[in-house]
Amino acid sequence: MKLHRLELTGFGPFRNTQIVDFDAFETDGIFLIAGRTGAGKSSVLDGVCFGLYGGVPRYEGSERRLRSDHCDPADPTRVVVEFTAGDTRWRVTRSPEYDRPKQRGTGMTTEPHRAQLDEWIDGEWVGRAARPVDVARDLDEILGLNQQQFLQVILLAQNRFAEFLLAKNDDRQRLLRRLFGTRTYEGYQTALDERRRAAEAHVTTAGEGVQMLLAEAEAMLAADGLEGIDAEATDPGAAAVDAEAGTSLEDRIAAVARGAQRAAYRADSLRRESDEAEATHRAADRAHTDLVALRDAQTERARARDALAAREAEQPAIDADRSILDAAREAEELRPALEAEAAAEIALSSALAMEERALAQWQTVVVAIEADHPHEPDADDLTAIIDAAAATAAVAEAARDAERDLERWRGELEGTQARIAASEAAQADLEAQAAALPLELAALDHDLAVARDAAGGRDAVHRRGTDLESRRTAAQEVIREEAVLREAEALYLARTAEHDRARTEVTDLLRRRLAGYAGELAAALAPGEPCDVCGSTEHPAPARHDGEPVTDDEMNAAERVRDAAATAEQEAARRATDARDRVAAVRERSGGESEAAVTAALTEARATAADADAAAARRDELVFRRSRLAETATEVAAERDQVRLRLSAERERAASLRAEIGAAEQTVDRARGDYATVAACQEAAETRRAAAEALWRARDESARARTARDRAAALTAAALEPTRFVDAIDAAAALRDRAARAHLESRITDHEVSLRAERDRVREWELKLAGVADEPVDVDAAAATAAAARDAWSAALDAAARAAQRAAHLRELAERAEDAQRKIGDLAAEAAAVTRLAHTVAGRAPNTHRMTLESFVLAAELEEIVAAANLRLDEMSAGRYRLQHSDALAARGAASGLGLQILDAHTGRPRPASSLSGGETFLASLALALGLAEVVTARAGGVRLDTLFIDEGFGSLDDETLDLAMRTLDELRQGGRTVGLISHVAAMKEQIPAQLMVEASAQGPSVIRQDVAIPAPG
Repeated sequence: MKLHRLELTGFGPFRNTQIVDFDAFETDGIFLIAGRTGAGKSSVLDGVCFGLYGGVPRYEGSERRLRSDHCDPADPTRVVVEFTAGDTRWRVTRSPEYDRPKQRGTGMTTEPHRAQLDEWIDGEWVGRAARPVDVARDLDEILGLNQQQFLQVILLAQNRFAEFLLAKNDDRQRLLRRLFGTRTYEGYQTALDERRRAAEAHVTTAGEGVQMLLAEAEAMLAADGLEGIDAEATDPGAAAVDAEAGTSLEDRIAAVARGAQRAAYRADSLRRESDEAEATHRAADRAHTDLVALRDAQTERARARDALAAREAEQPAIDADRSILDAAREAEELRPALEAEAAAEIALSSALAMEERALAQWQTVVVAIEADHPHEPDADDLTAIIDAAAATAAVAEAARDAERDLERWRGELEGTQARIAASEAAQADLEAQAAALPLELAALDHDLAVARDAAGGRDAVHRRGTDLESRRTAAQEVIREEAVLREAEALYLARTAEHDRARTEVTDLLRRRLAGYAGELAAALAPGEPCDVCGSTEHPAPARHDGEPVTDDEMNAAERVRDAAATAEQEAARRATDARDRVAAVRERSGGESEAAVTAALTEARATAADADAAAARRDELVFRRSRLAETATEVAAERDQVRLRLSAERERAASLRAEIGAAEQTVDRARGDYATVAACQEAAETRRAAAEALWRARDESARARTARDRAAALTAAALEPTRFVDAIDAAAALRDRAARAHLESRITDHEVSLRAERDRVREWELKLAGVADEPVDVDAAAATAAAARDAWSAALDAAARAAQRAAHLRELAERAEDAQRKIGDLAAEAAAVTRLAHTVAGRAPNTHRMTLESFVLAAELEEIVAAANLRLDEMSAGRYRLQHSDALAARGAASGLGLQILDAHTGRPRPASSLSGGETFLASLALALGLAEVVTARAGGVRLDTLFIDEGFGSLDDETLDLAMRTLDELRQGGRTVGLISHVAAMKEQIPAQLMVEASAQGPSVIRQDVAIPAPG
């Protein structure tokens, strides 16, 4: 992987866009990232890490802290990284989540985390992914390294690559697990442990299952009383039970099998008894059934006799119904004539009533209209009245439109005259305004020129005030941050002293324990128990402890206190460092001036800004007033023209309305006649015509109804002559509807059918029971005998079924117990093999090294890392130091197999890495980090590392060692690799001409200046 370009906007200390061209350092191979403390050197590396992975480790994933504090709310935050992986060039653009002003309305809204991945194809960028989740997925495949691996092999951040050298076995295992992805081996260990527990549980469950089966079978035998039965007496084929039999599983299984044989014999005996009881029950049941059948036949014969007598008693009523039905059938033939006469009579009555109402209505209308005594008109009179009223109504209808228009035109004329008067007044007013406006414009132009001269330079004054305000705030923060720094440094000194005391306490306890270890081992001996050292069970002369032995609890407690003190010291150191960085940052923002000086300058700037603001406000007001006055002049001219046109149109409309009103008045007077209005005249004509038409129609309808009634009466009288009925009333009384006739027919038919059926049924029973007395036979005694036989059979059947079921269950229990007993041996052998394998993989006995499978795999990786690191360390330490992998057992059960030691060529003996000095630790850590980088990249598919960064640490080296380290780093750039270093060491600034300078500006935000060495002329 090779970095080409980095662009930072609104990120960390950088407000404006800063660009780093890594390709410019390709000729030198090594470049230095330099600058004052707090200027933002590490933020350059943070930008690379955020662009590629969307997070920065030192901020613990908090993206909100990545946005520059110098940004205004509307300023963007963006990181762009261009790099090559394989043969393809890529560009990733990313922005963190931050708050920005809403585009509509007021307030703030959250800008989400955004990401964009582009590929360089044929001279242009082509988009590949546009969502953070898609960009992260594609970059995992492109880079071949996760973020943890990237930080260990490419971006060696400040104080991070030393932690691998000084880590404990457990911490080193967690780090290597993340780098090499060996958590799957931990999964194998967990899976084997689960198989071990499952196998042991299967053996235990199988044994418990056999015990449960035997216990259930023995309980059944005891409940049935089969344990003490002599098998030879009940079943000659069964073996006798030995009262002195053993209690092993095999003996118990055999005893249960014998009990199952006895239960089968008992079940067979009870089945035979059940068959005999069934035969007895069937004979008694047949006798009882025969008697019940005879008694039921006697009962049916008596019931048939009673039913026949009841049907014969209904005969007179049936005869009366038959007579009514015959008369109804004859009258039904006269129904059409009767119904026609009745309908004609009803129609005549209705027509006469309608004629009477129409005549009364006519008389009422004539009195109301003519105001005299009306006469009753004949048909010719009504026809003439209808024609005259229709003609009058037609003339009035035509004149009503003119009457309606007349009212509307009069109102419109009145409104038009009012508008003419208003337009004439408005015209006079607009003429006066047009004459006064030019004088007002000239006065405003003079005042505006004066105000513009006074408002000049306002923006510059305000910019100075804003800058002074920021510097005063920074000067106030300097005082607060310096107080925090003093407290943090005091706390760091106190935590350092506590840590030293805790380490001394652990060292003293360890020294005491090692000095009296023989006595401690002797204290743990017990009579008859083997010695952990020699294995003997006899202890003739145990060693004595000179003092009070140091227990594991004491050691653990002291180590916990030491670890807690170390953690507290690290936290205090981090706080002190952060406080120093903040003090330096706010001092730079304050410009180095005191709060009083900045405040005085700010007061003067504010006064000047207030004067400039007042002048600008006056200028803006005058500009606004002149603009409004010019608009008013334009509007007055336009409105004056519109008023003139409107006044002319209104005058023409008024003349037209006067002419239309005169013509309409003449038409209305002619059509109105003697009535007040045309509408009244039309309404009177319509009313007279409607009353005349209604009377004419009513008289015509009554004449037709009388003729129809007379015709229907004649037809009815002719139809009655050949019938039994005297008149129409007599015939109507005999009528029955269809349902009544059907009901009569059904009653007559049902009676005839029932009478014949009952006579046949009585005849049949008399023949069947000829010679049998009428008194019913007694069936109770036979029923009691049958019930007793049924109960005896049921009891025998239940006993036989229970015995057969229990015998079958006992046989099944015996067979299952035998099968389970055979399988226990196979399960036990399998469980032993799985248990041994699981313990070995988990680092338990018989694993003497206490190395888990994962630790074993990681130990092999660590050996390769150490071999690669020693190639660097041997040169940087002038052959004195070499790293050495150790698989020795760790104390107190800790993880083993991942130890690191330093082999010192001066003594020929290994020693802990923590015993190295600060400069030696840096060299060893750097060599180990470079070795780790080579192995990790090889495991990641041979990822090529063309760019490498190292953050700080060179200040702890002397001049000679620094030269060795620089020669080693110089070798890294061979093959086109570029190495970036962050350091404050002055010697490195002199040795490395290619530099990336990060400088804090006087206003606060940092800027990046890139200095590239100029190659000598070829």
